Amino acid sequence: MEDKTFNKTKLNTVKRIPKRGSYDKPTIYTILDSHYLCHISWEDAGQPYIIPTAFGRVEDKLYIHGSSKSRMLSMLMDGRPMCLVVTHLDALVLARSVFHHSMNYRSAVIYGHAQKVEGEEKMEALRVITEQIIPGRWDEARLPNAIEMKATMVLSIEIDTASAKIRTGPPSDDTQDYDLPIWAGLVPVIHGYEDPIPDPGMKISQPVAQSAIEKVKKYQ
Repeated sequence: MEDKTFNKTKLNTVKRIPKRGSYDKPTIYTILDSHYLCHISWEDAGQPYIIPTAFGRVEDKLYIHGSSKSRMLSMLMDGRPMCLVVTHLDALVLARSVFHHSMNYRSAVIYGHAQKVEGEEKMEALRVITEQIIPGRWDEARLPNAIEMKATMVLSIEIDTASAKIRTGPPSDDTQDYDLPIWAGLVPVIHGYEDPIPDPGMKISQPVAQSAIEKVKKYQ
């Protein structure tokens, strides 16, 4: 039977407000699959780095891509330890006291090692990343040619361990502060997309791509 939980280790254990931590794979993967932008951190010669990039997921593996001359990818491909973070902001939490103001969020922290991907898996990885960003687009656009594939590097990241941290619900004030005449509550954060804008350089008039229509519709 497949293990559906990451073991708690010194590396992935949530220490600050541990009740908000989760090591359940479905929970963590839902957070990952609901986004396509991550931040990746690593260290080189004592200097820490962190870079935002797009990603895609297949089971216990993540894919990232970039220029074949990318410094980040060139460093990560040697298998050094790295960390990847994805965060969703759901609401601003306004408490009666400044101290207890917070945010409702869902975050996933991934620890792993990367390796270079070639051949058929490389093309499949690019499809996975594209489809995570905007489902359906891969079949609408021209696929990469040999020159473009050579100019592109793809890495796979095997997830060694991971954890999620989630905050939900209203503010949590000190007992005595509930008697103060101060408004408290949530300011929900809404993520969405506006109507697609055609490229003015289009030479042949075309209807809006179905992938773009569906992306907008999903978040309306």
